[in-house]
Amino acid sequence: MSEVNTNEANAHPKAGGTSFGIFAGLAEQNINQAKEAIEKMTIASGAINYALREAYAVNTKGAADYAAKVVEFSGANIHSAFDFLSHLLGTKVPSEILQLSAAQGFKNFQATAAQSRELWELTRKVANETADPIKKSFASVLQKAA
Repeated sequence: MSEVNTNEANAHPKAGGTSFGIFAGLAEQNINQAKEAIEKMTIASGAINYALREAYAVNTKGAADYAAKVVEFSGANIHSAFDFLSHLLGTKVPSEILQLSAAQGFKNFQATAAQSRELWELTRKVANETADPIKKSFASVLQKAA
């Protein structure tokens, strides 16, 4: 290519020269911004992943506590039923059977209400404890991203 043709090619905006340098600079700037964004997202996803693992651990412990409480209540209810049957077998008068049955029904109702309240409170506690790490992590990630 002659010197004249080279100068014409450099002067043409689509053919290299100084305009290509501007595009290269913009491309490099965009690549750097993309790298920074990817780095921020990697850090954020790591923080969220940690929070989810923590929430899962809390939830697993809560589920185990709930199951243990249900087993405890089941044992208490079975014990109560055997006590009722042993008292029932010792009765000699039909009116005594009615009294024992009414007392057992009332006792069962009270026990069921108390057990339900306790399980409900345990459920609320586990739900709140499970949500806390997630809420804190998302709040932290959103603050850092802003």
